[in-house]
Amino acid sequence: MKFEKVTLFFSFLFLIFLSVTAQTSNSNSPKDAKVEVTMLDFKSVPVPHEIMIFKSKNFQKEYQGLSDSLGRFSLRLPAGDVYQYYTLNTTDSTLYKELEIPALKENFSYKAPFVITFYLDAPKNFILEGLNFDNGKYSFQPSAYPVMDDLVEYMKRKEDDRIEIGGHTDNVGNAKSNLKLSEDRANAVKEYLVAHGIDSSRLLTKGYGSSKPIESNNTPAGRAENRRTEVTILE
Repeated sequence: MKFEKVTLFFSFLFLIFLSVTAQTSNSNSPKDAKVEVTMLDFKSVPVPHEIMIFKSKNFQKEYQGLSDSLGRFSLRLPAGDVYQYYTLNTTDSTLYKELEIPALKENFSYKAPFVITFYLDAPKNFILEGLNFDNGKYSFQPSAYPVMDDLVEYMKRKEDDRIEIGGHTDNVGNAKSNLKLSEDRANAVKEYLVAHGIDSSRLLTKGYGSSKPIESNNTPAGRAENRRTEVTILE
């Protein structure tokens, strides 16, 4: 009988120990959440060395991260708050995005991270590098298709954007023919976008011929730079 009482006593102590350990463990559960961020440009290329700010709505406290060579970083943010996040260079408040991290129930913690893929806005005017046409024609070379596919994806993400597609040539040949060729090339890009689901009302085309060179037409390298397709984001 005495042996049974001792056994019961130690069993009781063991249960108390387990209870205290569990409570201690639960009380140490993290009250924040891991956030994993990937930063890409409008062509879906990773953007390194870019600073992102997370600003707490409740306490106005700021947290920040710096993307690595793969455009990634991670940080931990307190739960029970809403965070505006934006890049350091963002000045337009309409570009702010929000992340809500709900408050945790007692003794719970977030097991999986919050994942953000952030696309940096394209500049208002940019050249479609690698969008090449056959010589003197408006048919595409193979290198052009991935470039146009990137533009399709951009237009799908930015569903409110309207753009001008501008065709440009060098000054070799007849000016009138160059103007027509630049118009045909711009329209060829538009047709590709429309065929891939972009509403034509969002696409304006214009041919500039050789009227707006960005380099000297006196060298082959300069003429190659002047033969280009530019995108301008319209207000």
